[in-house]
Amino acid sequence: MRHLLMLAAEGGGTEGGALAAIKDNPTFLMINLVVSAVVLTIIVERAAFQLGRYRVNSKEFFAQIKKLVAAGNIDRAIKLCDASDYPILQLVKAGLTHANKGADEIDAALSEKLSELKPAVERRIGTLWSLANIATLIGLIGTVAGLIRTFAAIAAQGLSQADKQRMLSNGIAEAMYNTAFGLSIAVICMIAHVFLHTRSKNILHDLESTTERVFNLLTVTGKTGY
Repeated sequence: MRHLLMLAAEGGGTEGGALAAIKDNPTFLMINLVVSAVVLTIIVERAAFQLGRYRVNSKEFFAQIKKLVAAGNIDRAIKLCDASDYPILQLVKAGLTHANKGADEIDAALSEKLSELKPAVERRIGTLWSLANIATLIGLIGTVAGLIRTFAAIAAQGLSQADKQRMLSNGIAEAMYNTAFGLSIAVICMIAHVFLHTRSKNILHDLESTTERVFNLLTVTGKTGY
């Protein structure tokens, strides 16, 4: 390999350089380019979903609901939930619409709504981890393909030294660019997965906590005579 790198260095100034290597065999780089586009789309969509749909401060909102329920203004509390289609508001509404029923029905309504909201929170986040592995493997295949071309250049007959140096340079450049691009996509996927997964866990915890608070609020209120 040291011999190959020395030959590549000698031919590094030949016409074409890295761009020629990419133009000669861009297959795996293009595949990873598509993968990177999918990755960025998922990251942007998930970040927008989490920051947009779950920007409500559940504790402050629940404090308002608690005051209305304590005052017996269930209808007004429901209207407050209807002000937006944010998931937290709809979860609270699911409990409020069953406030005059038994604890079992309140619990069932809240559990059903919670089960509807959970999949949307976790959707496509796990895909990032799979895409990280896919990008790495595609980059590895591109690297192997580049090295195969490099060794083929050594064994080629009837080529001038300049042509061999050019093929060596391009082959090694192709291999290294595929490796770098694949690993870069993988790193981005892993970093995004950490942030989005952590955020989704916090959201799910918030939903579960809100479910418990609404249930306790309505069942305690019911015991006090609502």
